[in-house]
Amino acid sequence: MAGPPGVECQPVGGIWFALTGDPLAGVVRGAPRTDVYAGYERLRRRGDLARSPLGVRSVTSRALCGEVLHDPRFGVEMPTGMTSSAGMLEFAAAGPLSGSFVELDPPEHTRLRRLTAPAFRPKLIRDFAPAVEGALAEVLDPLTGRDEFDLMAEVASPFPIAVISRLLGIPAGDAAEFRRIGVLVGQSLDGVRNVRQALDLRQARRDLEMLFLRLAAERRSEPHGDVLTLLAMAQQDGRLAARDLVATCGLLLVAGFETTVNLIGNGLAALQRDRSQWQALVTDTARAEAVVEEALRFDPPVQMTARTAQQDLEVDGVRLAQGTVLVLMLAAANRDPAAYSQPDRFDPDRSGEPEHLAFSSGIHYCLGAPLARLEGAIAFRALAERGPNLTVLPGARRRPGTTIRGFAKLPVRPAG
Repeated sequence: MAGPPGVECQPVGGIWFALTGDPLAGVVRGAPRTDVYAGYERLRRRGDLARSPLGVRSVTSRALCGEVLHDPRFGVEMPTGMTSSAGMLEFAAAGPLSGSFVELDPPEHTRLRRLTAPAFRPKLIRDFAPAVEGALAEVLDPLTGRDEFDLMAEVASPFPIAVISRLLGIPAGDAAEFRRIGVLVGQSLDGVRNVRQALDLRQARRDLEMLFLRLAAERRSEPHGDVLTLLAMAQQDGRLAARDLVATCGLLLVAGFETTVNLIGNGLAALQRDRSQWQALVTDTARAEAVVEEALRFDPPVQMTARTAQQDLEVDGVRLAQGTVLVLMLAAANRDPAAYSQPDRFDPDRSGEPEHLAFSSGIHYCLGAPLARLEGAIAFRALAERGPNLTVLPGARRRPGTTIRGFAKLPVRPAG
């Protein structure tokens, strides 16, 4: 979920340096999506904290990414009074998450996150499992008997939207509109590409604001046992402003489905690439949780994030001036050979290695990680049980973009 975790900023621009061979610009400009990890390895060979002509420094090691994510001297905001000096690589706030606590540093981040955190305690999420299984069954049942279908459009996308709708407490009558807005907003996470998309996104944000404010008013009159009621009561008590309620709900919407959508697609593709791993899951569906963790490490939905030095400081022997932007290549860190044995091999049986950074780390660790893990495990288990001979067909296509990695299309044949 949240994400998507740590998607506080997104890189754009840098085409000139990409053309002249700068590895970081090559990655952020969108090197071929199927070869993105080769780009990360080119960055790794330059060493950590290598400065790009784009004006930022990249970090690819698991150890240093983890250190920076836990270091209070770094934040997601620019220091007071400063603007980004990242040159042609500008780090612009991601519109869909604007105003949410994922874009804030303490103390505001702490205050707003604390209001939402009780709804995502691991035990509560585990108790939510029957609702998640029910949402998946509603998506999979109509596909029974089909010769083939697009996993992304017909399973991976509608399933988490249905789950977050139930978690937030979106009434059935509003569910279709909620899904429409969620898909539109999610598509903009890697940048707005044209004026039409920008206008559609602006209208979607307005529609979302009206929807959440209306539902919050209804919850204050008639409380339910859902996240929206929790936030509505915080607003009524004066602990949460209306804009914060809307921003937090918007974050939960985007984070609640973007990570899971791409976890399911990326994970299934990895399992199908090594049929022995798929057969192992079919034979023992209890492996689903381990499959989720390895899918998150091997091909994470959120590929990178950014942190900014809040003061002059030194990291790993390098002096960094206040305002220096570090691009933390989470996907590269997850394949760091210094941290993981045979990092380019998909292996759910790993043990004794560091936790992956797919959910970020530190104070911005993904609030919805337990939900994303639960959804992923339930999805992989059900797919293996219902389609033991499932096969990915030709025609798979990666979605464009840099921060979020996933499939736009993944056709499958259930019967193999």
